[in-house]
This record gives sequence, C-alpha cells and structure tokens, in this order.
Amino acid sequence: MDKVWKFLKECGVYYLATMDGDQPRVRPFGTAEIFEGKLYIQTGKKKDVYKQLEKNPKAEICCFKDGKWLRIAGTLVPDDRTEAKKDMLDKNPSLRSMYDENDDNTIVLYFKDATATFSSFTEAPEEIKL
Repeated sequence: MDKVWKFLKECGVYYLATMDGDQPRVRPFGTAEIFEGKLYIQTGKKKDVYKQLEKNPKAEICCFKDGKWLRIAGTLVPDDRTEAKKDMLDKNPSLRSMYDENDDNTIVLYFKDATATFSSFTEAPEEIKL
C-alpha cells in the first residue's frame, strides 16, 4: 500500500475513470491518502463524477512517471464519516477553500477489492492487492 501511495504522490496528478451510462469519463485528480489502512480519494457530492460513482462504483485510476505507470482498479465506497473527511482535508489544506468536513458536499471514497498494477515498457507488471 505504501508503494502505491508513494507513487501516486510522486506523480501528483492521476486520472480517474468512471462510467456515465455506456460512456467512459476520465478526469484529472490529485488527492489520494491512506486512512485506516485504505486508499482514499476525495470529491464533491454535487459533481458529475460522484453521481457516476453512485450509479456504478467501479472505477480505475492511472498515473505515469519516469516511464512507469500505475493503474488501480476496484470499487469506490463512499465514507461520509466526519473523521475520514477531516483527515483528507487536513492532509490537503488547499482543498479547504472549497470543502469542509462538516458541509453537505464533501465526500471521501476508499478503494475496496482493488488491484494496483505497476507497469513499464521494460519490466514485467507487478500486481498488489489493496
């Protein structure tokens, strides 16, 4: 898990893929943290990305750095607990201008039944169960 989180942080930006009906949607994200041993991301409940995840919680993220890439595929589970949202916002203070752990918009989600795969053009893939 630490290797996955570290690579995400080094990349800075990752791309989150969701489904909008039968149309894939991909957008850049930057928040990823470990809380209670799980990999979490954050968004707003009012955003299309969250509405898509409510309908189909299967998602994948991908990031690339120095000729290597990481894909994480799994199910994103909402966690509406104040302490989970506070942890994310405390670790990413720039989000506080838009979100608060006590508002009706902020949501954090963790990966469940997920597989992280490190790949490159020169090495065999490495899979890590999250």
